[in-house]
Amino acid sequence: MEKYLKIIADSFTGYFSYLVQEISDPSWTNYFYWLTGLSILVWLLEVLIPWRKEQKVIRRGFWLDSFYIFFNFFLFSLIGYNALSNVGVELFNDLLHFSGIENIVAFHVQNFPVWAQLAIMFVIADFIQWNIHRQLHRQPWLWEFHKVHHSVKEMGFAAQFRFHFMETIIYKTLQYIPLAMIGFGIQQFFVVHMLSVFIGHLNHANLGWDYGIFGYIFNNPKMHIWHHSKELPEHRPNGMNYGISLSIWDYLFGTAYIPQNGKDLKLGFEGDQDFPEDFKGQLIQPFRSKKQSEKSKDYSNDYKTI
Repeated sequence: MEKYLKIIADSFTGYFSYLVQEISDPSWTNYFYWLTGLSILVWLLEVLIPWRKEQKVIRRGFWLDSFYIFFNFFLFSLIGYNALSNVGVELFNDLLHFSGIENIVAFHVQNFPVWAQLAIMFVIADFIQWNIHRQLHRQPWLWEFHKVHHSVKEMGFAAQFRFHFMETIIYKTLQYIPLAMIGFGIQQFFVVHMLSVFIGHLNHANLGWDYGIFGYIFNNPKMHIWHHSKELPEHRPNGMNYGISLSIWDYLFGTAYIPQNGKDLKLGFEGDQDFPEDFKGQLIQPFRSKKQSEKSKDYSNDYKTI
């Protein structure tokens, strides 16, 4: 127990020091400034060549989404996720040691060319995320958290970051073992992650791009806008276009759907008029919905008894 308490304490102080260094000491592997730079770049593209020209530069929800960027990528780690993650990794390693397993690396890529390592990690990570994203729409309890992301009413680059902190836990937990089994390093992860952030920015941006034939490989604004459509077709009750960076999974597994130009689509989800529009409200809404659902089940059981 003492070991884990030390990990928690070191995680808080260590991440705080890391964050201060990130801001005060720019470098080529500096996540803070890469994120800031990519955000400004895509925002400028929105300003210069907007798809929906009537949409304001400071669109509805812009400042809320901007705060989500800071919260989900920095503050959440500072207030607990980094400590939780480090304890989880240590527990997992202790479990492996107890089972007599030294590590779970099953496929070594270190001897591959750097470009091959990056490509493999990018494709595998994106396929895992595609599957997780699909479940966020199919499993009712996961959908309650994912509603936060779909509460966006006007699309813009920063909408990518409007998501509940539970999604971070879900994604990172389910990705950890598959990626750890391949033995990727932190440098590969940084490059792949920043590429995914850039593509995600473009997918949510107010840009009318579909990349032509490459749209069958890479997710794009004209495809992703349909993922946020409020009205879903009868044969797509759980949504469509689940791709994160790559669209190819949707085409391969039959979840792609672009019936027409989606420029003026109404965004959101059924019943979103009652969904909170503030950060605190969106943070607690999924847990509140779960309690309400449990109460409904209790009332249903009482009714059956009567």
